[in-house]
Amino acid sequence: MWITLLAAADPERTGGAWSPYLAGGLIGVLSWLTFYFAGKPLGASTAYAQVAGIIGKLVSRRHTESLELYKKEAPPRVGWEVMLIGAAIAGSLIAAWTGGETMARWVPPMWAERFGDGVALRLAVGFAGGAMMAVGARIAGGCTSGHGISGALQLSVGSWVALICFFIGGIATAMLLFRT
Repeated sequence: MWITLLAAADPERTGGAWSPYLAGGLIGVLSWLTFYFAGKPLGASTAYAQVAGIIGKLVSRRHTESLELYKKEAPPRVGWEVMLIGAAIAGSLIAAWTGGETMARWVPPMWAERFGDGVALRLAVGFAGGAMMAVGARIAGGCTSGHGISGALQLSVGSWVALICFFIGGIATAMLLFRT
């Protein structure tokens, strides 16, 4: 019964994808709860900084502890932000499983058609893209979820500008990949 509630509104899709309206509403509720219980906006980039700090303390404790970022903004610990990332990964696996969209492949068909079926290139581009997004999130003072969900919810002008830029970048990337 609950799968019916999560059914996709898009008749073109053949899988059992979750409704974007329900998922968006749940993210909004999560954002409210985050403000209420943690007193902070919902965001993910701090978690990556915290995990980098944990790894940094293993490699070079003195240097890592001397950095201002880890003294004030993102102490190296497993906080709620890190748990949010873990929950997002678990949630995506549950969504794929309940929607019948799990697949075991390293290279999706569209990627193989455009760039070949080499796993190394796919992993290198994914890693480079993730690294650029992490650097961009630190420069912008937040990630897509921080600005796009929490900042927009608070009517932050800077977050709305960032959100518009996210969409412009996404559209440009989609046009390159799909050559429309």
